[in-house]
Amino acid sequence: MTWLNLAFSTLAAGLLPACLLLATPALAANSINGEWITADRDAIIKISKCGANVCGRIDKYLVTPPNGVGQKDIHNPDKSLRNRTLLGMAILTGFKPDGDIWRGKVYDPKTGKTYRSEVSLNSPNSLKMKGCIAFVCRGQNWTRAK
Repeated sequence: MTWLNLAFSTLAAGLLPACLLLATPALAANSINGEWITADRDAIIKISKCGANVCGRIDKYLVTPPNGVGQKDIHNPDKSLRNRTLLGMAILTGFKPDGDIWRGKVYDPKTGKTYRSEVSLNSPNSLKMKGCIAFVCRGQNWTRAK
């Protein structure tokens, strides 16, 4: 190894950790991870890593569901899933980053329907949630829980 290669290797080894430290706050600021209050203000969805992807689970109720805290997934088209409890259930699944947008699926337990979905940050405390059928999307804003 020449002295130039050795110098470059030493410099790169020192700069890489510094660059990673500088980049980390920017990545964290653009994260969709966290607790989000739905647009209807009826629940908090906790978004976090689930295996290789990101998912969102019903973490807390802000309004008691019609059948109480133990509300079941009664509208699910799969009859074998209608007995599962909504609290703790993943309603956002398979989300992967695509630039500034995260793409996956959203399940609406009020209707039992699953939609293609896009999620993006409007600001650090505002999340744009879209559910789509074909090329038609409907959106709502979720607020970061404090």
